[in-house]
Amino acid sequence: MDTTNQKNMKLKEILAYSLGLFGFQMIVGLLNSYQAEFYKTILGANFAVVGILILVAKIVSAAFDPIVGNKIEKTNGKLGKFKPFILVSIPILLIFTALIFYDIPALHFGTAGNKLYIYIFVTSLIWCLGMTLADVPTQGIAAVLTPNPTERTNIVSIANTAKQIGFAACAVVVPVVCLLIKGGSRVIVEKGQQDDPMIASEYFWTAVATAAAGCLLLALIVLWNKERVPYQTGESASIKDMLAAIKGNKPLILVIVSYFLGFGRQMAMGIQVQTSYALLGSQNLVIILGITTAIGSMISMAITPVLIKKMGERNAYLLLSVYGFVISIAAFVAFSVFHVNQIVLYIFLFLIGLQFGAVTLMPMIMTADCVDYYEYETGKRTEGPVYALLSLTIKVCLALGVALGLIFMQVAGYDGALQTGEFTQHTKNVIFFAYTAMPGILALLSIIPMFKYDLVGEKKQKIAAALQERRAKKD
Repeated sequence: MDTTNQKNMKLKEILAYSLGLFGFQMIVGLLNSYQAEFYKTILGANFAVVGILILVAKIVSAAFDPIVGNKIEKTNGKLGKFKPFILVSIPILLIFTALIFYDIPALHFGTAGNKLYIYIFVTSLIWCLGMTLADVPTQGIAAVLTPNPTERTNIVSIANTAKQIGFAACAVVVPVVCLLIKGGSRVIVEKGQQDDPMIASEYFWTAVATAAAGCLLLALIVLWNKERVPYQTGESASIKDMLAAIKGNKPLILVIVSYFLGFGRQMAMGIQVQTSYALLGSQNLVIILGITTAIGSMISMAITPVLIKKMGERNAYLLLSVYGFVISIAAFVAFSVFHVNQIVLYIFLFLIGLQFGAVTLMPMIMTADCVDYYEYETGKRTEGPVYALLSLTIKVCLALGVALGLIFMQVAGYDGALQTGEFTQHTKNVIFFAYTAMPGILALLSIIPMFKYDLVGEKKQKIAAALQERRAKKD
């Protein structure tokens, strides 16, 4: 039977994978948007130092990614190849997401000094290890859910739409949880409120609610998804062997280099809370920024498969990236030079959101194709190390984006404005540059490697058909 053209996944499985990614990214998005703000406003930490510590923690934890990828390659139990790792990640994410947002008075910077930064680094590092245990397999399992490349593209598109919504969900979840807490709705830290215990409580209960809901949804992948593409359990591979497999996969290298060059697209989410306060006067109004951009992102996810069908992955990526650069620069000029009103600003943010299919969806589709390519060339499937590399890339790029964004906050004078409650036009311009123009510039840089990426069209279909024929002969 030709499984490269038939539909294999039931609606239940599609929902499980999509909701699982949604739940996982709810947790990731919460930390990405609010972790640094909690450390600053509640514990008294320095933005730039926090950004660097989180970056270092993610880079250090990145050494864990190939280990997880290696273990995945050797795993073939009752739950399959990927799901055991997702299961192990759940208690780590649940506990440490809550712990990171728990206010410990003895750790306030004025009391604990540098001990606070040690605590931030250690808890962030452990959380990052838990993230890896979930991130590598939730991405890697996409390559084995179905042997049909068209179905896989559609499933990845649907799931990554949910993933993008989940990543931005904190913009809605945080204000709602604050309203549910007695005396809440004050995550905004006005002058003189930094030590208010009610504000710290809002952070903590938001983290508990997000972690619990996110982990429950993540568990659906373990319960309902099935791994259909056959694979062989390999012997333990050394780091050298894994690097050799990656080195021999030229299309994959192009995808990874492109992602690194475009890391700035991750910056906006990392400073969305601070941008909301500086531009709109309230951190709780982040819900407006989040929803405005998220609607554009959802539309982008929906139209990306259509663009792929008509143009191929590479050309669609080039189009969305160039568009992202143009609209981001236009938004910054409109704000800083022409001082447009908030309605026009929201329209620009919606238009910026239309590019995000490129950065969230394309790498997943292209990486799955790169796994097929390597199997076609060598006879070996390497989902483990390949998705470990993708996880490492996403993790480091996310941290780089957050760190760069927080450095921009420091340069803009956000700390001083936070104390006085007054933001100068210069401070607003610098913050908005970091929120729009800088990500757009790096998005343009990311297209450079893509000119040589060629796993599209007939070549991609030829590889899928050849692999199906090989598997049929083995059966």
